[in-house]
Amino acid sequence: MLQELRKEKGLTQEQLADKCGTTKTYISRIENNVSDIRLSTLMRISQVGFGGHLNLSVTL
Repeated sequence: MLQELRKEKGLTQEQLADKCGTTKTYISRIENNVSDIRLSTLMRISQVGFGGHLNLSVTL
């Protein structure tokens, strides 16, 4: 999902990382499911990197 949004926005991994204050390597690891992502980081990427908001719902 992150990779699709990044490509839709026309951003490279490095550009997204720079906007969000992280590294290209970390963005790559998230996109390839090699690294877990903290909710706070996902929120920052959504807001700062993509200019959007993160909506999360939990159903039981």
